[in-house]
Amino acid sequence: MDIFVYGTLTEPERVASVVDAFVFVGAAVLEGCHPVAGRYPTLAPGGETAGRLLRTDDVGALDAYEGVDEGLYVRLSAPRTDGGVAAVYVGDPDALNVEDAVDWPGTGPFTERVRRYFEAESVVVRPEHS
Repeated sequence: MDIFVYGTLTEPERVASVVDAFVFVGAAVLEGCHPVAGRYPTLAPGGETAGRLLRTDDVGALDAYEGVDEGLYVRLSAPRTDGGVAAVYVGDPDALNVEDAVDWPGTGPFTERVRRYFEAESVVVRPEHS
């Protein structure tokens, strides 16, 4: 599976400490979200985020690292502009103590608001081919 990474998982040493096998496919840009700082990096609506595409089959280990079961991050899918999809982890700004105001539009649980935004705003991953 390809995962768009934009924070600590852009560091090969960090990824190697989390999963057994991986490869960085190349640079990419997430269109539709911009990075914000908190206890850990996360995303907010609008703009774009530079990152990398990470390929691994060990998504369970990444989910554990990102705290998906604890509600720190959610994993969503976004279409790639060159075909296929990439997973994207988005952190809950309240759980991550984000200082900037982050407003995922709509009502309901965080996960659903982010999912609706990804669909409504056509958030995409654009690989940067050399």
